[in-house]
Amino acid sequence: MAVLEWAFLLLVAAAMLPLTTGEDSPTGRGRVIEVEGGPKSVVWVVQLSDLHISVHHPERAYDLQRYVGPALAMINPSLVLITGDLTDGKSKDLLTMKLDEVEWKEYQNVVKTVGLGRAMIILKDIFYDLRGNHDCFGVPKAGGAYDYYHKCSINARTGRNGNVLSVTLQNGRWRHLFVGFDSTMETSLRGPTNVFGHPTDQLLAEIDFELSQWDAELSATKVSFGHFPLSFSALTDTGKSLKDVFLKHSLSVYLCGHLHTKFGKNLKRHHQLDHLVNYYQLNIHQGFPSNKDDQNCSSKSISPNEFWEWEMGDWRWSRTMRVLAIDYGHVSYVDIDFRLGSKDTIILPTFPLDSRFMQRISSIHDFKCQPERGSSYELVRTLVFSKQKIVLVSVKVYDTHYGTPNIVLDSSMERIEGNGTRGDLYVAPWNWRAFADPSPSRYWLQIEALDNFGKTSYSELRPFSINGLTAQVSWTWKEFFVMGIQWPLIYHPAFWAVLSFMFLLLVVPQVIFLYCNKLFPYEYVRPTNATSIKEHLVDAGLLALMEFPRMTVVWLGLLLYLLYLLYFPWFFGHVFGEVNTKASMSYQGWSVPESNNNPNLHYLGVPDIMVVVLPHLCFVVLPTILVVGAMVVERITYRKYFLSLSGKKDDDCSRDKNRQAKNVTSCYSHRMYGRWPRKLLLLVTALILWKHLKNCRALVRAYDMNPFIDSPAYCFVIPVLLIYAAYKTSAV
Repeated sequence: MAVLEWAFLLLVAAAMLPLTTGEDSPTGRGRVIEVEGGPKSVVWVVQLSDLHISVHHPERAYDLQRYVGPALAMINPSLVLITGDLTDGKSKDLLTMKLDEVEWKEYQNVVKTVGLGRAMIILKDIFYDLRGNHDCFGVPKAGGAYDYYHKCSINARTGRNGNVLSVTLQNGRWRHLFVGFDSTMETSLRGPTNVFGHPTDQLLAEIDFELSQWDAELSATKVSFGHFPLSFSALTDTGKSLKDVFLKHSLSVYLCGHLHTKFGKNLKRHHQLDHLVNYYQLNIHQGFPSNKDDQNCSSKSISPNEFWEWEMGDWRWSRTMRVLAIDYGHVSYVDIDFRLGSKDTIILPTFPLDSRFMQRISSIHDFKCQPERGSSYELVRTLVFSKQKIVLVSVKVYDTHYGTPNIVLDSSMERIEGNGTRGDLYVAPWNWRAFADPSPSRYWLQIEALDNFGKTSYSELRPFSINGLTAQVSWTWKEFFVMGIQWPLIYHPAFWAVLSFMFLLLVVPQVIFLYCNKLFPYEYVRPTNATSIKEHLVDAGLLALMEFPRMTVVWLGLLLYLLYLLYFPWFFGHVFGEVNTKASMSYQGWSVPESNNNPNLHYLGVPDIMVVVLPHLCFVVLPTILVVGAMVVERITYRKYFLSLSGKKDDDCSRDKNRQAKNVTSCYSHRMYGRWPRKLLLLVTALILWKHLKNCRALVRAYDMNPFIDSPAYCFVIPVLLIYAAYKTSAV
């Protein structure tokens, strides 16, 4: 009897799912899934990212089973996209980063449990999981003994072993192409020097090939998905980028993960065709719409070169899941936060679109050419997913022109009826022309849904613009830091700029010291009679330039240390899962010795090593040079001040040991209690040492190093020089 019940449940679940043709597309690439049932105009998928399944945090897997499984049964998506970092791969102290087989077994089991609500018999047809950087920590070769992704992931167990995959959802005359790719390192290092995506020319060619499907179809929408944002994706060896490929095919949106919600909830970026190399982008929108006056509504008009990049946050801490819908070619989404528990009702408006995140060029074109395009503007549309029976859905539009929101539209919505519907689409007719306005944020939309238990659910209040005008959105500084800066392009200019500045700080004082000693007396060079803070700072700076070279041991030690960092390995460590493979790291990358599995692998992990190189230079070495110079200035300044108060010559306090006790006490009291700037500098010194030792400890744990053997210069030169400088400047 139990067998019959299970068979019946599987048949019912299968009947509710999209039907897979089992055939390739007419172009011979990818899979085509016929999306059966209504509503005919819309399809929707689910995205998850950065699950970080961990043996040290079992609640992540538990919450995934508890919330996502029932949510998928309620939403009934056509695809489930998991965009990387499936497992955590970190030790409990977060310092050792390599794959853990137990975590991969847990991931395998939890996905099976989540998929039971969707009939595991066709799990492979809708679930797509990609690798993130956490899923390849220390993997020297894809498919090798340490590569658990190619053993336990859904893609691997269903035969999707390539770095690029594609699937087309076909819904009547509408085609929706989804192209996913894996841009992790081909030979992957242990963290922390494994944070960037590394697309190759071959990978870009494969993505280009897959995205060229349905180019002749006007009713085709293209979506790509991967793990790394473009700001964390390196260029290829020939200088090509993912952005170039996406713009070529007029992608609608690129879905990614990697950056967590702790950096902000507005991790989105709009891209337009730009032939310049951009090191940064100041706000969420790039450039300005270039075809506002384009009245060409011909079916042969060229599609605009633009796309959106939407990072979705993480499951790890934020318990976030995204539902993305494509309705008449309009792409919209809603993010669900499960931190406060499961959701009984989820509302996703599909039209009109949120004016903050709509296409800047094609949306204007659609508005102007609407009579040519059909009736997609005639109805307000929304998807409503609910565990309960929905008895009433209504749409409200607010006008904020006069400051206070006023309801200008309050209308009930009707459910689209049909046989074998995949979900509930509600629509309401409206006079869309009445809402055409030059302001993209004047009108705001909200959907309300009432279930049979009397509970009312609301969609997010969002602005819309029928005209196709986009509302301006600004990043916070943290959002700009991770999304606006093209980090792979920053590394080498930043490295050489910081290194050159430190060399100047060391070399220029020596040149001035030698030059001035030959031509001018010391007091002639120094400014006198300073009366303002600016003059005092100039005085202190020149004094440091003059006096720093006199501390020969410290000055020469810092200069030799910089030369060491430039020409020699910084440290040695184990970069792969097997502990018998040791490599050396310099500012150029990891130099991996020849081995049977990895012949001639040199300088891996660029620009990933910037997470070690730049913090060390900017927060350890440079502050060391500055604080030592400040110690020298403090000692000389206090010495002059002390002698001016006592009226004594330089060596009065030490020449005559038979002075009266009063004078001796005066000398030492000034020395011990009057040097508060020095105490502040010693505090800064302690902070530098703490930061440096913390970094050393992290690297020792990350790469199984012995600091006395594998990294003596990196770990101990700075502390020794700081302590010696503090000692030498202690006595007046």
